[in-house]
Amino acid sequence: MHIDIKGLAPDRIVFETSPLAELGLALHALSEPGHHPGLHGWATATASALEPDLADRLHEADFLWRHTFSDIFLAFAGVRGGDGKTGASLAEDLDTLDRLDDERFVSAALEFTCTSLYGLGAPSPLGNPTMHARALEMAAARGPRQVEFTQQLLADPAPVRRWVRRLFEDCDQAFFAETWQRVRVQLVADARHKTDLLRRKGLGEALKAVSPALALDEARTLISADKLSDGRASAAGPGLTLIPSTFGWPHLNLLHAPGWRPVIHYPVHQPELPSPASVELLQLRLEALAHPMRMRLCRHLARSAHTTGELADTHGITAPEVSRHLAVLKKAGLVTTRRRGRYVLHQLDLTTVARLGSDFLEGILR
Repeated sequence: MHIDIKGLAPDRIVFETSPLAELGLALHALSEPGHHPGLHGWATATASALEPDLADRLHEADFLWRHTFSDIFLAFAGVRGGDGKTGASLAEDLDTLDRLDDERFVSAALEFTCTSLYGLGAPSPLGNPTMHARALEMAAARGPRQVEFTQQLLADPAPVRRWVRRLFEDCDQAFFAETWQRVRVQLVADARHKTDLLRRKGLGEALKAVSPALALDEARTLISADKLSDGRASAAGPGLTLIPSTFGWPHLNLLHAPGWRPVIHYPVHQPELPSPASVELLQLRLEALAHPMRMRLCRHLARSAHTTGELADTHGITAPEVSRHLAVLKKAGLVTTRRRGRYVLHQLDLTTVARLGSDFLEGILR
């Protein structure tokens, strides 16, 4: 994954903090504690204290953050003609979210239906019949909650936008305001430190401090991220924002949607992972993971359960090829399968994978 910074003025590269972005990753940690072993205590305590109504509403909308981190949490980057500034409070960030036009809000909210087209500048499903039909089709593969959400959003975005804002405001009241007060000090300090490093030693050193997965080429015109996903963005016009997160590890998120300001959303600490797997299982599992296509499949299966057809469409291979790779992963005990109606869904067993070692888990979740 690459960000083109050729011609970008140094003062257009900024480190910011964002309450809304941190809320998104906090919600992700609540819904996918297997991705965040170091946050089990916080996630358990927070989830157990939620009122039933709020817990149900979070479950209804968790596809916005559980498997695909929706760009609505980085709304500051998508406001047309905006300055790329984040809010000092969640309320200010939500006001910025309200400034997104319907096309951008809908496309960002429906990111889970078009991940294979992300970064290509596909037309909005609001006005394009093909994308409208695709969004509904892909939502059907995700589940009934996703279908209902997609239908309501495409029919009339306004009520859904109000529902989403109210949901985030209720999260703030229930748990996030206290959480943000606790983590904000560390995030502000990190952003200031990285800004100072950027000014004193340059972008290359600042990127090294952000993540070892980031690198600047010799010409100082291209930032590369060592991720299994592909994508390219240009920061030459809009600038580049880097945002620290206490909830993010091991995810290194890069926003590269066409027309949006590129964003690097990075973790500021790394909790320890579980113990490695037994020796008896290690050889079989490592052999199963040695194939590059199976590693790419694991990246998608780690985030969400997928059908064979979805995986084939995303990776540009045939369904029988996907089935053969899945059979190898299943034999090694790395993938679980369940049926939902006419769909058969496959997902990576994160607990098992975590025992293989932190390098592989971090690589596929980065």
